[in-house]
Amino acid sequence: MSSLRRRIVAPAFAFVVAATLVAGSGGQSAAGIIRIGAVFPITSNAASLAGPELAGVQIAADLVNADGGVAGRRIELVVRNLPSRDAADGVMQDLKAQGVQLVIGAYSSDLSIAASQAADRAGLLYWESGAVADQLTGRGLPMTFRVGASGSNLGTNSATFAADQLASRLGKPVGDLRVAIAVADDAYANSVADAAQATAIARGMPVVARRSYNLVAPDWPRVMADLKAAKPDVLILASHIPDGIAFRQAMLASGLKVGAFIGSTMAECDPDFAGVLGADAVGIFASDRPTAGFQPTALDPAAAATYARFATAWAAASRANRAGTSGDQAGTGYDRYGGQDAEYTIQGPDADATSEQSEEALSGFTAAWALFHDVLPAAAASGAVAGAGATAFDAAPVAAVARSIDLPEGSLPNGAGLRFSTDPVRLGQNDRAAAVIWQWQAVRTYEFVWPATYATGQVAFVPLVR
Repeated sequence: MSSLRRRIVAPAFAFVVAATLVAGSGGQSAAGIIRIGAVFPITSNAASLAGPELAGVQIAADLVNADGGVAGRRIELVVRNLPSRDAADGVMQDLKAQGVQLVIGAYSSDLSIAASQAADRAGLLYWESGAVADQLTGRGLPMTFRVGASGSNLGTNSATFAADQLASRLGKPVGDLRVAIAVADDAYANSVADAAQATAIARGMPVVARRSYNLVAPDWPRVMADLKAAKPDVLILASHIPDGIAFRQAMLASGLKVGAFIGSTMAECDPDFAGVLGADAVGIFASDRPTAGFQPTALDPAAAATYARFATAWAAASRANRAGTSGDQAGTGYDRYGGQDAEYTIQGPDADATSEQSEEALSGFTAAWALFHDVLPAAAASGAVAGAGATAFDAAPVAAVARSIDLPEGSLPNGAGLRFSTDPVRLGQNDRAAAVIWQWQAVRTYEFVWPATYATGQVAFVPLVR
Protein backbone atom coordinates (compact mmCIF):
# COMPACT_ATOMS: atom_id res chain seq x y z
CA MET A 1 0.00 0.00 0.00
CA SER A 2 1.18 3.48 -0.71
CA SER A 3 1.43 6.35 1.72
CA LEU A 4 -1.26 8.97 1.14
CA ARG A 5 -1.07 12.43 2.59
CA ARG A 6 -3.73 14.85 3.69
CA ARG A 7 -2.84 18.34 2.49
CA ILE A 8 -3.60 21.48 4.45
CA VAL A 9 -5.53 24.13 2.53
CA ALA A 10 -3.18 26.85 1.35
CA PRO A 11 -3.59 29.86 -0.92
CA ALA A 12 -0.47 28.84 -2.82
CA PHE A 13 -2.70 27.21 -5.43
CA ALA A 14 -3.86 30.61 -6.62
CA PHE A 15 -0.65 31.45 -8.46
CA VAL A 16 -0.76 28.14 -10.34
CA VAL A 17 -4.12 28.81 -11.92
CA ALA A 18 -3.13 32.36 -12.80
CA ALA A 19 -1.38 30.99 -15.86
CA THR A 20 -4.53 29.15 -16.88
CA LEU A 21 -6.63 32.25 -16.34
CA VAL A 22 -4.39 34.23 -18.64
CA ALA A 23 -4.23 31.46 -21.23
CA GLY A 24 -8.00 31.19 -21.43
CA SER A 25 -9.03 34.82 -21.06
CA GLY A 26 -7.98 36.38 -24.33
CA GLY A 27 -10.19 37.58 -27.15
CA GLN A 28 -11.92 35.46 -29.78
CA SER A 29 -9.94 32.26 -30.34
CA ALA A 30 -8.91 30.99 -33.74
CA ALA A 31 -11.09 28.57 -35.67
CA GLY A 32 -10.49 24.98 -34.64
CA ILE A 33 -10.73 25.72 -30.92
CA ILE A 34 -13.64 24.70 -28.71
CA ARG A 35 -13.78 26.99 -25.68
CA ILE A 36 -15.37 25.55 -22.54
CA GLY A 37 -15.80 27.46 -19.29
CA ALA A 38 -14.34 25.97 -16.11
CA VAL A 39 -15.50 27.64 -12.88
CA PHE A 40 -13.88 26.73 -9.57
CA PRO A 41 -13.08 28.39 -6.21
CA ILE A 42 -9.41 28.69 -7.05
CA THR A 43 -8.58 31.50 -4.60
CA SER A 44 -10.67 30.38 -1.63
CA ASN A 45 -10.07 28.03 1.30
CA ALA A 46 -11.42 25.23 -0.91
CA ALA A 47 -8.58 25.62 -3.42
CA SER A 48 -6.53 22.64 -2.23
CA LEU A 49 -9.34 20.26 -3.23
CA ALA A 50 -11.04 22.28 -5.97
CA GLY A 51 -7.62 22.50 -7.63
CA PRO A 52 -7.23 18.74 -8.12
CA GLU A 53 -10.77 18.57 -9.50
CA LEU A 54 -9.89 21.25 -12.04
CA ALA A 55 -6.66 19.36 -12.69
CA GLY A 56 -8.70 16.27 -13.57
CA VAL A 57 -10.78 18.33 -15.99
CA GLN A 58 -7.62 19.68 -17.62
CA ILE A 59 -6.11 16.21 -17.92
CA ALA A 60 -9.26 15.06 -19.72
CA ALA A 61 -8.97 17.97 -22.15
CA ASP A 62 -5.29 17.21 -22.73
CA LEU A 63 -5.94 13.53 -23.47
CA VAL A 64 -8.82 14.28 -25.86
CA ASN A 65 -6.67 16.89 -27.59
CA ALA A 66 -3.83 14.38 -27.87
CA ASP A 67 -6.26 12.04 -29.62
CA GLY A 68 -7.17 14.68 -32.20
CA GLY A 69 -9.69 16.78 -30.31
CA VAL A 70 -13.41 16.88 -31.00
CA ALA A 71 -14.03 16.51 -34.73
CA GLY A 72 -10.56 17.97 -35.28
CA ARG A 73 -11.09 20.89 -32.90
CA ARG A 74 -8.89 21.41 -29.84
CA ILE A 75 -10.54 21.91 -26.44
CA GLU A 76 -9.46 25.04 -24.58
CA LEU A 77 -10.59 25.63 -21.01
CA VAL A 78 -11.58 29.18 -20.12
CA VAL A 79 -10.94 29.10 -16.38
CA ARG A 80 -12.75 31.53 -14.10
CA ASN A 81 -12.51 31.93 -10.35
CA LEU A 82 -15.81 31.37 -8.49
CA PRO A 83 -14.99 32.41 -4.93
CA SER A 84 -18.58 32.70 -3.71
CA ARG A 85 -22.22 32.19 -4.67
CA ASP A 86 -22.62 35.91 -5.23
CA ALA A 87 -20.09 35.83 -8.07
CA ALA A 88 -21.96 33.20 -10.12
CA ASP A 89 -24.10 35.48 -12.30
CA GLY A 90 -21.18 37.75 -13.17
CA VAL A 91 -18.95 34.80 -14.05
CA MET A 92 -21.58 33.21 -16.30
CA GLN A 93 -22.32 36.48 -18.07
CA ASP A 94 -18.60 36.99 -18.65
CA LEU A 95 -18.25 33.51 -20.14
CA LYS A 96 -21.29 34.06 -22.35
CA ALA A 97 -19.78 37.31 -23.59
CA GLN A 98 -16.65 35.33 -24.53
CA GLY A 99 -18.78 33.05 -26.72
CA VAL A 100 -18.73 30.14 -24.26
CA GLN A 101 -21.85 27.95 -24.24
CA LEU A 102 -20.73 25.04 -22.04
CA VAL A 103 -19.46 25.34 -18.46
CA ILE A 104 -17.95 22.71 -16.16
CA GLY A 105 -17.46 23.13 -12.40
CA ALA A 106 -17.58 23.83 -9.51
CA TYR A 107 -16.44 21.36 -6.76
CA SER A 108 -18.60 22.64 -3.87
CA SER A 109 -22.33 21.86 -3.65
CA ASP A 110 -23.09 25.35 -2.40
CA LEU A 111 -21.21 26.95 -5.30
CA SER A 112 -22.49 24.44 -7.84
CA ILE A 113 -26.14 25.08 -7.00
CA ALA A 114 -25.60 28.81 -7.51
CA ALA A 115 -23.47 28.28 -10.64
CA SER A 116 -26.02 26.00 -12.29
CA GLN A 117 -28.81 28.47 -11.58
CA ALA A 118 -26.75 31.31 -13.02
CA ALA A 119 -25.83 29.21 -16.07
CA ASP A 120 -29.50 28.44 -16.64
CA ARG A 121 -30.37 32.14 -16.50
CA ALA A 122 -27.60 32.85 -19.02
CA GLY A 123 -28.75 30.06 -21.34
CA LEU A 124 -25.57 28.01 -20.79
CA LEU A 125 -25.18 24.27 -20.25
CA TYR A 126 -23.77 23.43 -16.82
CA TRP A 127 -21.83 20.17 -16.29
CA GLU A 128 -21.05 19.25 -12.69
CA SER A 129 -17.59 17.83 -11.98
CA GLY A 130 -17.87 16.82 -8.34
CA ALA A 131 -20.55 18.25 -6.02
CA VAL A 132 -22.94 15.68 -4.55
CA ALA A 133 -25.91 17.60 -3.09
CA ASP A 134 -29.21 16.23 -4.38
CA GLN A 135 -30.55 19.75 -4.84
CA LEU A 136 -28.24 20.30 -7.83
CA THR A 137 -30.26 17.99 -10.05
CA GLY A 138 -33.49 18.29 -8.09
CA ARG A 139 -34.74 21.56 -9.56
CA GLY A 140 -35.70 20.54 -13.08
CA LEU A 141 -33.03 22.57 -14.87
CA PRO A 142 -32.94 21.15 -18.43
CA MET A 143 -29.30 22.05 -19.12
CA THR A 144 -27.75 20.96 -15.79
CA PHE A 145 -26.02 17.56 -15.71
CA ARG A 146 -24.08 15.55 -13.13
CA VAL A 147 -22.04 12.46 -14.02
CA GLY A 148 -20.99 11.61 -10.47
CA ALA A 149 -22.87 10.32 -7.46
CA SER A 150 -25.50 12.34 -5.62
CA GLY A 151 -26.10 12.29 -1.88
CA SER A 152 -29.04 9.95 -2.50
CA ASN A 153 -26.70 7.55 -4.29
CA LEU A 154 -24.48 7.44 -1.20
CA GLY A 155 -27.41 6.89 1.16
CA THR A 156 -28.89 4.19 -1.04
CA ASN A 157 -25.46 2.56 -1.26
CA SER A 158 -25.20 2.35 2.52
CA ALA A 159 -28.56 0.63 3.02
CA THR A 160 -27.96 -1.73 0.10
CA PHE A 161 -24.59 -2.70 1.56
CA ALA A 162 -26.23 -3.35 4.92
CA ALA A 163 -28.77 -5.69 3.34
CA ASP A 164 -26.42 -7.47 0.94
CA GLN A 165 -23.30 -7.79 3.09
CA LEU A 166 -23.87 -6.99 6.75
CA ALA A 167 -27.02 -8.95 7.61
CA SER A 168 -25.43 -12.35 6.97
CA ARG A 169 -22.26 -11.35 8.82
CA LEU A 170 -24.36 -10.35 11.81
CA GLY A 171 -26.25 -13.65 11.65
CA LYS A 172 -29.63 -12.12 10.87
CA PRO A 173 -32.16 -12.36 8.03
CA VAL A 174 -32.38 -9.05 6.17
CA GLY A 175 -35.91 -8.57 7.48
CA ASP A 176 -34.64 -8.71 11.08
CA LEU A 177 -31.71 -6.32 10.63
CA ARG A 178 -32.46 -3.30 12.82
CA VAL A 179 -31.27 -0.04 11.22
CA ALA A 180 -30.91 3.32 12.96
CA ILE A 181 -30.16 6.58 11.16
CA ALA A 182 -28.48 9.66 12.64
CA VAL A 183 -28.53 12.82 10.56
CA ALA A 184 -27.28 16.38 10.72
CA ASP A 185 -30.26 18.69 10.48
CA ASP A 186 -29.69 20.30 7.10
CA ALA A 187 -31.03 19.75 3.60
CA TYR A 188 -28.06 17.84 2.23
CA ALA A 189 -27.67 15.37 5.11
CA ASN A 190 -31.43 14.80 5.22
CA SER A 191 -31.49 13.96 1.51
CA VAL A 192 -28.85 11.29 2.16
CA ALA A 193 -30.73 9.98 5.18
CA ASP A 194 -34.02 9.94 3.27
CA ALA A 195 -32.46 7.73 0.59
CA ALA A 196 -30.94 5.39 3.15
CA GLN A 197 -34.26 5.09 4.98
CA ALA A 198 -36.29 4.51 1.81
CA THR A 199 -33.87 1.83 0.63
CA ALA A 200 -33.83 0.11 4.03
CA ILE A 201 -37.62 -0.01 4.07
CA ALA A 202 -37.76 -1.24 0.48
CA ARG A 203 -35.36 -4.06 1.38
CA GLY A 204 -37.51 -5.03 4.37
CA MET A 205 -35.16 -3.81 7.09
CA PRO A 206 -36.90 -2.17 10.07
CA VAL A 207 -35.76 1.43 10.65
CA VAL A 208 -35.95 1.50 14.44
CA ALA A 209 -34.78 5.10 14.94
CA ARG A 210 -34.03 8.25 13.02
CA ARG A 211 -32.39 10.89 15.19
CA SER A 212 -31.38 14.34 13.92
CA TYR A 213 -29.02 16.78 15.62
CA ASN A 214 -28.29 20.47 15.37
CA LEU A 215 -25.02 21.17 13.57
CA VAL A 216 -24.27 24.24 15.65
CA ALA A 217 -25.13 22.84 19.09
CA PRO A 218 -25.63 19.07 18.98
CA ASP A 219 -27.06 17.45 22.11
CA TRP A 220 -24.91 14.33 21.92
CA PRO A 221 -26.01 12.74 25.23
CA ARG A 222 -29.65 12.83 24.16
CA VAL A 223 -28.85 11.60 20.64
CA MET A 224 -26.84 8.69 22.00
CA ALA A 225 -29.47 7.81 24.60
CA ASP A 226 -32.16 7.64 21.92
CA LEU A 227 -30.00 5.47 19.69
CA LYS A 228 -29.06 3.12 22.53
CA ALA A 229 -32.74 2.68 23.39
CA ALA A 230 -33.48 1.63 19.80
CA LYS A 231 -30.88 -1.20 19.94
CA PRO A 232 -29.83 -1.05 16.27
CA ASP A 233 -27.73 -3.65 14.53
CA VAL A 234 -26.52 -1.15 11.92
CA LEU A 235 -26.09 2.59 12.38
CA ILE A 236 -26.06 4.87 9.31
CA LEU A 237 -24.78 8.42 9.82
CA ALA A 238 -25.36 11.35 7.44
CA SER A 239 -23.00 14.07 8.61
CA HIS A 240 -20.40 16.62 7.67
CA ILE A 241 -16.75 16.18 8.64
CA PRO A 242 -16.36 17.94 12.02
CA ASP A 243 -19.66 16.67 13.39
CA GLY A 244 -18.92 13.20 12.01
CA ILE A 245 -15.76 13.12 14.11
CA ALA A 246 -17.61 14.51 17.13
CA PHE A 247 -20.40 11.95 16.65
CA ARG A 248 -17.95 9.05 16.83
CA GLN A 249 -16.27 10.51 19.90
CA ALA A 250 -19.66 10.96 21.60
CA MET A 251 -20.68 7.44 20.59
CA LEU A 252 -17.63 5.96 22.28
CA ALA A 253 -18.07 8.13 25.36
CA SER A 254 -21.68 6.99 25.71
CA GLY A 255 -20.89 3.30 25.36
CA LEU A 256 -23.21 2.91 22.36
CA LYS A 257 -22.29 -0.31 20.52
CA VAL A 258 -23.63 -1.48 17.17
CA GLY A 259 -22.89 -4.36 14.84
CA ALA A 260 -21.75 -2.01 12.06
CA PHE A 261 -21.41 1.74 11.54
CA ILE A 262 -21.63 3.30 8.06
CA GLY A 263 -20.92 6.93 7.23
CA SER A 264 -22.92 7.98 4.19
CA THR A 265 -21.85 11.49 3.18
CA MET A 266 -18.15 11.05 2.34
CA ALA A 267 -17.28 12.52 5.77
CA GLU A 268 -16.08 9.19 7.18
CA CYS A 269 -13.74 8.64 4.22
CA ASP A 270 -12.13 12.05 4.67
CA PRO A 271 -8.53 11.77 5.88
CA ASP A 272 -9.35 14.08 8.79
CA PHE A 273 -11.80 11.48 10.13
CA ALA A 274 -9.16 8.78 10.47
CA GLY A 275 -6.44 11.31 11.14
CA VAL A 276 -8.15 12.72 14.22
CA LEU A 277 -9.73 9.50 15.47
CA GLY A 278 -6.86 7.09 14.84
CA ALA A 279 -7.77 3.70 16.32
CA ASP A 280 -11.30 4.92 17.06
CA ALA A 281 -12.04 4.94 13.32
CA VAL A 282 -11.04 1.30 12.78
CA GLY A 283 -13.92 -0.85 11.57
CA ILE A 284 -16.09 2.04 10.36
CA PHE A 285 -17.46 1.95 6.81
CA ALA A 286 -17.83 4.92 4.49
CA SER A 287 -20.05 5.30 1.43
CA ASP A 288 -18.14 7.27 -1.16
CA ARG A 289 -17.39 8.00 -4.79
CA PRO A 290 -14.55 5.90 -6.24
CA THR A 291 -11.09 7.30 -5.75
CA ALA A 292 -7.95 6.06 -7.45
CA GLY A 293 -6.64 2.57 -6.68
CA PHE A 294 -9.74 0.39 -7.06
CA GLN A 295 -9.66 -2.96 -8.87
CA PRO A 296 -9.50 -2.63 -12.67
CA THR A 297 -12.25 -5.25 -12.97
CA ALA A 298 -14.73 -2.38 -12.51
CA LEU A 299 -13.80 -1.08 -15.97
CA ASP A 300 -14.32 -2.30 -19.50
CA PRO A 301 -11.13 -2.46 -21.64
CA ALA A 302 -11.52 1.01 -23.15
CA ALA A 303 -12.24 2.60 -19.77
CA ALA A 304 -9.31 0.71 -18.23
CA ALA A 305 -6.99 2.15 -20.87
CA THR A 306 -8.35 5.64 -20.21
CA TYR A 307 -7.95 5.22 -16.46
CA ALA A 308 -4.34 4.14 -16.97
CA ARG A 309 -3.67 7.31 -18.98
CA PHE A 310 -5.26 9.41 -16.25
CA ALA A 311 -3.27 7.62 -13.54
CA THR A 312 -0.02 8.29 -15.38
CA ALA A 313 -0.78 11.99 -15.78
CA TRP A 314 -1.97 12.33 -12.19
CA ALA A 315 1.07 10.53 -10.79
CA ALA A 316 3.34 12.90 -12.73
CA ALA A 317 1.42 15.86 -11.33
CA SER A 318 1.70 14.47 -7.81
CA ARG A 319 5.44 13.93 -8.12
CA ALA A 320 5.89 17.47 -9.41
CA ASN A 321 3.90 18.81 -6.48
CA ARG A 322 5.92 16.89 -3.90
CA ALA A 323 9.15 17.99 -5.53
CA GLY A 324 7.98 21.60 -5.41
CA THR A 325 8.63 22.04 -9.12
CA SER A 326 6.63 24.22 -11.47
CA GLY A 327 6.56 22.02 -14.56
CA ASP A 328 3.23 23.48 -15.66
CA GLN A 329 2.48 22.23 -19.15
CA ALA A 330 1.42 25.21 -21.26
CA GLY A 331 -0.53 26.74 -18.39
CA THR A 332 -2.56 23.66 -17.58
CA GLY A 333 -2.12 24.26 -13.86
CA TYR A 334 -2.05 20.63 -12.79
CA ASP A 335 1.55 20.39 -11.63
CA ARG A 336 0.93 22.02 -8.23
CA TYR A 337 -2.11 22.09 -5.97
CA GLY A 338 -2.71 22.70 -2.29
CA GLY A 339 -0.22 23.21 0.49
CA GLN A 340 3.18 21.76 1.22
CA ASP A 341 2.60 20.45 4.74
CA ALA A 342 1.39 16.93 5.57
CA GLU A 343 -0.94 16.72 8.55
CA TYR A 344 -1.73 12.97 8.48
CA THR A 345 -0.30 9.95 6.73
CA ILE A 346 -3.06 7.70 5.38
CA GLN A 347 -2.45 4.20 4.00
CA GLY A 348 -4.60 2.77 1.22
CA PRO A 349 -4.76 1.22 -2.24
CA ASP A 350 -4.31 4.53 -4.06
CA ALA A 351 -0.81 4.63 -5.51
CA ASP A 352 1.36 7.75 -5.70
CA ALA A 353 -1.29 10.36 -4.90
CA THR A 354 -3.05 12.09 -2.03
CA SER A 355 -6.22 10.29 -1.06
CA GLU A 356 -8.78 13.05 -0.95
CA GLN A 357 -7.15 15.01 -3.73
CA SER A 358 -7.01 11.98 -6.02
CA GLU A 359 -10.72 11.44 -5.38
CA GLU A 360 -11.43 14.98 -6.53
CA ALA A 361 -9.11 14.59 -9.51
CA LEU A 362 -10.76 11.35 -10.65
CA SER A 363 -14.19 12.90 -10.22
CA GLY A 364 -13.24 15.91 -12.33
CA PHE A 365 -11.53 13.75 -14.92
CA THR A 366 -14.44 11.32 -15.27
CA ALA A 367 -17.04 14.07 -15.58
CA ALA A 368 -14.99 15.95 -18.15
CA TRP A 369 -14.13 12.79 -20.08
CA ALA A 370 -17.82 11.97 -20.42
CA LEU A 371 -18.45 15.44 -21.84
CA PHE A 372 -15.35 15.78 -24.02
CA HIS A 373 -15.04 12.19 -25.25
CA ASP A 374 -18.61 10.89 -25.37
CA VAL A 375 -21.04 13.81 -25.64
CA LEU A 376 -19.25 16.44 -27.72
CA PRO A 377 -18.23 14.16 -30.61
CA ALA A 378 -21.85 13.02 -30.87
CA ALA A 379 -22.95 16.66 -30.72
CA ALA A 380 -20.48 17.59 -33.44
CA ALA A 381 -21.83 14.82 -35.65
CA SER A 382 -25.34 16.20 -35.10
CA GLY A 383 -24.33 19.72 -36.16
CA ALA A 384 -24.41 21.38 -32.73
CA VAL A 385 -21.48 23.72 -33.47
CA ALA A 386 -22.66 27.29 -32.88
CA GLY A 387 -23.41 29.41 -35.91
CA ALA A 388 -21.61 32.36 -34.35
CA GLY A 389 -18.23 30.68 -34.85
CA ALA A 390 -16.31 27.46 -34.60
CA THR A 391 -15.27 28.06 -31.00
CA ALA A 392 -18.48 26.99 -29.26
CA PHE A 393 -21.29 24.47 -29.23
CA ASP A 394 -24.89 25.53 -28.90
CA ALA A 395 -25.97 24.60 -25.39
CA ALA A 396 -29.47 23.26 -26.12
CA PRO A 397 -28.44 20.76 -28.84
CA VAL A 398 -25.59 19.49 -26.65
CA ALA A 399 -28.07 18.99 -23.79
CA ALA A 400 -30.32 16.99 -26.11
CA VAL A 401 -27.39 14.81 -27.18
CA ALA A 402 -26.32 14.30 -23.56
CA ARG A 403 -29.77 12.97 -22.72
CA SER A 404 -29.47 10.46 -25.56
CA ILE A 405 -26.17 8.92 -24.41
CA ASP A 406 -26.52 5.38 -23.07
CA LEU A 407 -23.34 3.78 -21.71
CA PRO A 408 -23.32 0.66 -19.50
CA GLU A 409 -21.63 0.53 -16.11
CA GLY A 410 -17.87 0.20 -16.47
CA SER A 411 -17.70 2.53 -19.48
CA LEU A 412 -16.30 5.57 -17.69
CA PRO A 413 -12.87 5.69 -16.03
CA ASN A 414 -14.28 5.55 -12.49
CA GLY A 415 -16.45 2.51 -13.29
CA ALA A 416 -19.69 4.39 -13.88
CA GLY A 417 -21.99 4.18 -16.86
CA LEU A 418 -23.87 7.12 -18.32
CA ARG A 419 -27.62 7.55 -18.60
CA PHE A 420 -29.16 10.84 -17.47
CA SER A 421 -32.49 10.81 -15.68
CA THR A 422 -35.50 12.42 -17.34
CA ASP A 423 -37.51 12.43 -14.09
CA PRO A 424 -38.26 16.13 -13.36
CA VAL A 425 -37.07 15.80 -9.75
CA ARG A 426 -33.78 14.19 -10.84
CA LEU A 427 -33.40 15.75 -14.27
CA GLY A 428 -29.80 15.54 -15.43
CA GLN A 429 -28.60 13.13 -12.72
CA ASN A 430 -26.62 10.17 -13.99
CA ASP A 431 -28.61 7.07 -13.05
CA ARG A 432 -25.47 4.95 -13.49
CA ALA A 433 -23.17 6.94 -11.23
CA ALA A 434 -20.56 4.94 -9.32
CA ALA A 435 -20.36 4.59 -5.54
CA VAL A 436 -18.26 2.32 -3.32
CA ILE A 437 -17.85 1.32 0.33
CA TRP A 438 -14.55 1.91 2.13
CA GLN A 439 -13.57 0.51 5.50
CA TRP A 440 -10.90 1.73 7.89
CA GLN A 441 -9.12 -1.53 8.73
CA ALA A 442 -6.13 -0.34 10.75
CA VAL A 443 -5.04 2.99 12.16
CA ARG A 444 -5.34 5.47 9.26
CA THR A 445 -5.48 2.56 6.80
CA TYR A 446 -8.41 1.78 4.50
CA GLU A 447 -9.53 -0.66 1.81
CA PHE A 448 -12.31 -0.68 -0.76
CA VAL A 449 -14.58 -3.55 0.30
CA TRP A 450 -17.69 -3.33 -1.91
CA PRO A 451 -18.89 -3.82 -4.65
CA ALA A 452 -16.72 -6.81 -5.43
CA THR A 453 -15.61 -5.39 -8.78
CA TYR A 454 -13.97 -2.46 -6.94
CA ALA A 455 -12.81 -4.27 -3.79
CA THR A 456 -9.16 -4.29 -2.77
CA GLY A 457 -9.86 -6.02 0.56
CA GLN A 458 -12.46 -8.01 2.47
CA VAL A 459 -15.12 -6.74 4.89
CA ALA A 460 -13.79 -6.99 8.46
CA PHE A 461 -14.69 -5.98 12.04
CA VAL A 462 -18.30 -7.16 11.85
CA PRO A 463 -19.60 -7.02 14.48
CA LEU A 464 -17.84 -3.79 15.42
CA VAL A 465 -15.83 -4.34 18.60
CA ARG A 466 -16.11 -0.76 19.89
